[in-house]
Amino acid sequence: MLIGVALNEDPRDMFLTAVSVAVAVVPEGLPAVVTVTLALGAQRMLRRNSLIRKLPAVETLGAVTVICSDKTGTLTENRMTVTVIDVAGHYLELTGTSHPAPALDERHETPIRLAEQPPAIGLAIAGGALCNDASLQPDPQTGRYGVIGDPTEGALLVAALQAGIRRSALMAVAPRVAELPFDSERKRMTTVHQLDPDALPEALAGLRAAGLRPDEHYVAFTKGAVDGMLDISRAIWVGGEPQPLDDHWRERLRAANEQMADKGMRVLGIGVQWIDTPQDELERDLTIVGLVGMIDPPRPEVKAAVATAKAAGIRPIMITGDHPLTARFIAYDLGITDNGRVKTGLMLDAMSDAELEQAVDEVSVYARVTPANKLEIVEMLQRKGHIVAMTGDGVNDSPALKRADIGVAMGITGTDVSKEASDMVLLDDNFATIVAAVEEGRVIYDNIRRFVKFSIAGNVGKVLVMLLTPLLLGAEAAVALLPLQLLWLNLLTDGLLGLGLGVEPAERNTMRRPPRDPRAGIFSEGLGGHVLWVGVVIGLVALFVGWFYHDPANPGDTTWQTMIFTTLAFLQVGQALASRSSRESFFALGLRTNLTLLGLALLVIILQLVVLYAPFLEQFFRIVPLTPRDLLIAAALGTIAFVVIEIEKWFLRRRHS
Repeated sequence: MLIGVALNEDPRDMFLTAVSVAVAVVPEGLPAVVTVTLALGAQRMLRRNSLIRKLPAVETLGAVTVICSDKTGTLTENRMTVTVIDVAGHYLELTGTSHPAPALDERHETPIRLAEQPPAIGLAIAGGALCNDASLQPDPQTGRYGVIGDPTEGALLVAALQAGIRRSALMAVAPRVAELPFDSERKRMTTVHQLDPDALPEALAGLRAAGLRPDEHYVAFTKGAVDGMLDISRAIWVGGEPQPLDDHWRERLRAANEQMADKGMRVLGIGVQWIDTPQDELERDLTIVGLVGMIDPPRPEVKAAVATAKAAGIRPIMITGDHPLTARFIAYDLGITDNGRVKTGLMLDAMSDAELEQAVDEVSVYARVTPANKLEIVEMLQRKGHIVAMTGDGVNDSPALKRADIGVAMGITGTDVSKEASDMVLLDDNFATIVAAVEEGRVIYDNIRRFVKFSIAGNVGKVLVMLLTPLLLGAEAAVALLPLQLLWLNLLTDGLLGLGLGVEPAERNTMRRPPRDPRAGIFSEGLGGHVLWVGVVIGLVALFVGWFYHDPANPGDTTWQTMIFTTLAFLQVGQALASRSSRESFFALGLRTNLTLLGLALLVIILQLVVLYAPFLEQFFRIVPLTPRDLLIAAALGTIAFVVIEIEKWFLRRRHS
């Protein structure tokens, strides 16, 4: 403005020009482009089973360095299968108990004949079916059973069905009258049932053999983690009767538990307790009936997703409530750990802050953890500078989900409370979906940087033209571009072309580079230098056009101004096409990978031609129609930005090859 006034230009025109230059400096299309880019990214994630609840989380995903994941249902199929029932002196292997489509239907034959098994087998199966909140629902068309409720409990019901035991029939003769629900601290569940000692079904007949008196009408069944149940038990079922749970039997149970867990099984203990009234103290002086081993196979796609995450510099961590050996087996199988180190919740509770700080660097498997341990792990990882994504499904997981940089709730098994505390919901409860969402987050951040790089460089060029034209051409050319012309160029570039850059698909190396540093500015990694030199190139080309076409002898001829106006439009079209990738050549990317940008670039050219040659717009924009020769010159000069950026990328590829 001061330069124009010094050159005796109209102060009012100079004020409007100064406002336009200010508008040109700021990428005013950035809020719109960012919003649209985030919204489109959230749509793409939804198609890949990720529901984004908080829009900024889309961009944060691109900086994730650690993914803390539960095991069951996220890393595994959540398709529990009872494969072993181990009672003292008897080991029974089962087949055909898989869920959600068990190899059983309403016309099945019972492969387990209780009459041929020790009484403890029937009692363990019946106890697992009674201490249970799931149900089996037959499909009316196929007759095959599906499980409603927890898959672990569903597997117990399917195993019972193999033995010809229906939960509904058991509940009819042994109705539930009280319960202690499962919680993550006790890691067990207990239900109390009223009995008719004179009408016990075959599966519960073992209770009479164990000394059930005619006046005892209540029995409690407990199922849960074996190590915790050993602390509250005093007897073990051996043969047909309880015997004291001495050190020998305790060691035998621990060895059996670890042997099954070391094979990747989830192991539950089944215990029984005789009580006089439903108000008696529960979960004390139990008699352990047996152990039930289940397999939950890893999801087939997770191993590849773990490898992808590691290649992208993201560290996967398993945090589970299962046995440490089970967790280690699955973690080895999926490639999450290779050092065999596992920490339990009790170990974490006994650690100092310094020890925990060292542990989170070295340990990738945590077992038998509590929700408080999850929160502690997240906070320590964040203290060490990590961006943490944490999965959870229970009410008690909410503090860890809120504390994590990205809280990820389970869409199938998750509670409403966990979903409310999360930033993102996995509609398929799949670890691979988290990795796919991280990739989308990186793409979105790349596209935002791409737009900023494109927009700011173009604006630098326009500002240079506005500031240097009066010095180069003199007082009669004090205003290189009128305010309306500047605003029109911004609409075409920051608006249409910017939106096209905002939908650029992932580059080939998106998941083969480390996460970005969240503390680094958006102009890091050479972007600031690129913006300056490309802006200077754009400005110099436009200034050259103005100088070449300016005729001091004919001050009324504004062809020079129209040429600057048109050349800048073509320069930014070429700049946008070359800015699709920071390394890859435009020709290597292909024309079809971003048809939106190509379509918008064509639209920008058409709109610019409409402004040039529509008679009713000539006076509005104060331009003159260009001859075909001049238009071709402007188009040819517009390719300079494309060419110089492609040359820069060629040198970058050579340097990093």
